[in-house]
Amino acid sequence: MDIFKAIEARHSSRKFTRAPVPRAHLEVIADAGRRAPTARNEQPWEFVAVTDRARLKELAGLAENGKFIADAGACLAVVSRPSKYYLEDGCAATENILLAATALGHQTCWVAGDKKPYAPAVCRLLGAPEGFLLVSLVAIGKAEATGGRAPKRALDEVLHWEKF
Repeated sequence: MDIFKAIEARHSSRKFTRAPVPRAHLEVIADAGRRAPTARNEQPWEFVAVTDRARLKELAGLAENGKFIADAGACLAVVSRPSKYYLEDGCAATENILLAATALGHQTCWVAGDKKPYAPAVCRLLGAPEGFLLVSLVAIGKAEATGGRAPKRALDEVLHWEKF
């Protein structure tokens, strides 16, 4: 799928069919994440692909706004070693993950990780090294229904030329 079509088509889904996501797709999606821009080329991120149904249920139980992870085909966690720009770098990787998944025909939902009270528990569950930080959890899979795109503000409302 063309990048502009993926940007236009991408939206959050919170109801999944439990259909598995092929491992090859998860590898392509994670590869897109690792190619994200990163401050000083630090690349502080690591990705944990979760496909085991029991582990998905555990993640869903920890993430207060991510209960639907239990029904996703997979979840890709973005964790980072501490660095000055870990959050910016991890968020750039997360956006690449969202777009790559869309381009491959999957639906996604970004579940916040950074500064959430469940973040340390998620890192422990995933076996992340001590001190690593959870940036995001991305539920990936086939949606029960398509659509549900939230309206976006018009370009002429958000684009300013030369000054605000």
